[in-house]
Amino acid sequence: MDIKYAILGFLSWKSFTGYELKKLFANSMIFYWSGNNNQIYTTLIQLHKEGLVTNQVQHQENLPSRKIYTLTESGSEYLKQWLLSSPEIPQIRKSFLVQLAWSNLLSQSEINTLIEKYEYEIKMQLLMHREKKRRGDAVNPSRTSRENYIWKMISENFIRSYESELAWLRELRKNLDEL
Repeated sequence: MDIKYAILGFLSWKSFTGYELKKLFANSMIFYWSGNNNQIYTTLIQLHKEGLVTNQVQHQENLPSRKIYTLTESGSEYLKQWLLSSPEIPQIRKSFLVQLAWSNLLSQSEINTLIEKYEYEIKMQLLMHREKKRRGDAVNPSRTSRENYIWKMISENFIRSYESELAWLRELRKNLDEL
């Protein structure tokens, strides 16, 4: 997914500065962005050039000026067209599976250690997502009950993915022990 769609989505909610968008990405469970902050600002500049967003400079006393970005009508239409396009199939990339594929080179004890380390990381992610959900830390525009439900289910998707991964690991461990 291109970051521009997430930015346009945020701006469909309300106007933001680049810094505020950066914080939304950093604190979000579902809008994880592994790129650097410059990509957010570069994307905002590109969206502005394309007329999909406007910006207004807000001068602040004793602080640097800040640019507040707002979605334009054409930006809203561009986002809507993307929303109506065919969804991308998720790209599942798990480096653990590559490690596991060649783990026959390890002793059973070493394989068990590898699996335990991965399981620990999955459990930590699951705990983090459950806690964020419990505390209501997730970013959520909360404009309608339908939107609240959709965002709740997106959060639930992450939790269920980690739970599924743990169930798969239990099966892997059990069957490896029986071999």
